[in-house]
Amino acid sequence: MVIAVTYEDGQVFQHFGHSEYFKIYEVEDGKIRKSEVYGTDGQGHGALADFLHGYAVDSLICGGIGGGARNALAEMGIRLYPGVSGNADEAVEALIDGKLSYDPDTVCSHHEEGHGHDCGGHDHGCGEHSCGSH
Repeated sequence: MVIAVTYEDGQVFQHFGHSEYFKIYEVEDGKIRKSEVYGTDGQGHGALADFLHGYAVDSLICGGIGGGARNALAEMGIRLYPGVSGNADEAVEALIDGKLSYDPDTVCSHHEEGHGHDCGGHDHGCGEHSCGSH
């Protein structure tokens, strides 16, 4: 199993489309065998699903995520665990143990409204989960 986490300073980063880093964990027999942080080189929204697919990721833990990204991940067979916050390593351990608290309905609302804008650097009404530190 290969699990990716949107990653910033040891925490689950809260906006998938603006993730500059993913921490990718290789899991065997219920244990983390290897983990490494990878930069996305500025790739955004759509390209991030391809990025994860390239690392053979089969599960993603993240904070907020829009509908388009959800669809792209689903097409690649990547299982999604959105609405997670806190320590990235602890989230992965919780997923492995079957105890991860996540909200399958978490979205970043501005994506659902069809605005199609780049949400860099401003507060765009993503609700409680705050899509990052804008």
